[in-house]
Amino acid sequence: MTNPNNKNFAAQLSFEQKLDRLAQVAVRIGLGLGSSDAPAQELVMSASVDALPLARRITEHAYRAGAILVTTLLSDEESALLRYRHAPDASFDRVATWLQDGIATAYRSGAARLAIAGGNPALLGKEDPAKVGRANAAFSKASKPAMELITRHEINWTIVACATPAWARAVFPDLPEDAAVARLWDAIFAASRADVADPVAAWQAHGAYLKERVDFLNAKRFAALHFRGPGTDLRVGLADDHLWAGGGTQAGNGIFCQPNIPTEEVFTTPHKDRVDGTVRSSKPLSHQGTLMEEISVRFEKGRVVEAHAKTGKEVLERMIGTDEGARKLGEVALVPHSSPIAQSGVLFWNTLFDENAASHIALGQAYSTCLIGGEKMDAATLAAKGANASLIHVDWMIGSGEMDVDGIAANGAAEPLIRQGEWV
Repeated sequence: MTNPNNKNFAAQLSFEQKLDRLAQVAVRIGLGLGSSDAPAQELVMSASVDALPLARRITEHAYRAGAILVTTLLSDEESALLRYRHAPDASFDRVATWLQDGIATAYRSGAARLAIAGGNPALLGKEDPAKVGRANAAFSKASKPAMELITRHEINWTIVACATPAWARAVFPDLPEDAAVARLWDAIFAASRADVADPVAAWQAHGAYLKERVDFLNAKRFAALHFRGPGTDLRVGLADDHLWAGGGTQAGNGIFCQPNIPTEEVFTTPHKDRVDGTVRSSKPLSHQGTLMEEISVRFEKGRVVEAHAKTGKEVLERMIGTDEGARKLGEVALVPHSSPIAQSGVLFWNTLFDENAASHIALGQAYSTCLIGGEKMDAATLAAKGANASLIHVDWMIGSGEMDVDGIAANGAAEPLIRQGEWV
């Protein structure tokens, strides 16, 4: 019998077979379509034109799993650049609100959501940071109704990745483009468990492992986490009645889904007013086409009061200036340094992957489902529990093989959780 995790098995598969398996994982595991209790759903999918082959495979598997209608919204990075080169200044405060309203309406009507990631991480690196910031702020505001349904996990949703030439060149700059794309695809297939004999079974086993971590942390009821590492001495208070999550979630529509493919994290909601200390990023952050490297910030009473970055500082400052909640934390996540993504040695320049290589924090909107009964709370009640509200949600990596993390009990006692990047 073939070992489903045997690396030799991957070599026996063709690229087309792996691509098909990734599509199957996206639909069956990511969205939870095809389960016996899943209703006939619409699916709204977003993808770049470079991702069309994967989008078509996902469409096929979605229909086979019972989707009643699949609608794909395509984007093109070259067209996005033309806006920055030729559009009038007023363009950067505008967004297709009608489209965002339509997407929110689809979600409210029960549609699932799937996004295919794979953009050029440096797409807007040479563009005017002021215009980038304005465009991002306008988009965040217009997409808020749809994003609230996602952060509340009202619908089943997931994100998967597609290797694209621009992304591959950023990850493997020393390789010819064809070789870089092939290497990136191999890394995506491995991290997404699409290159094993039974991808669905492999994901079910991985989900069970993450649930063990979740159950352990929920039983502990820590009041705070204390991170210590190079450039980092950070105490993150946890929201009242917080819940840890990871390895999949039950959406508000009753469907069990896996929001991120891949995932190695367990995460919860920090208290927006109880974060203090300094923290330094351990990996670069690619945010909406701009690279930020060597980020360091200082928190006081939950709020960023000082922020620096070696590159992308202007974009960082505009990002945290989006609204008051953009200066506060909405998520804290623990990831062991031995995660397969970290051990691959690949810096993906993509948060979907890099956040699963290291423990991380997220500035901005909190997940209400990471509070006991949070999915039924109004905004005022969520805020009273400590959950942050913002137009943004941006993860950045702080963990490494030199990071120690303690759980802090309500009485102040510290319990080792992670030492040198590994679970105790």
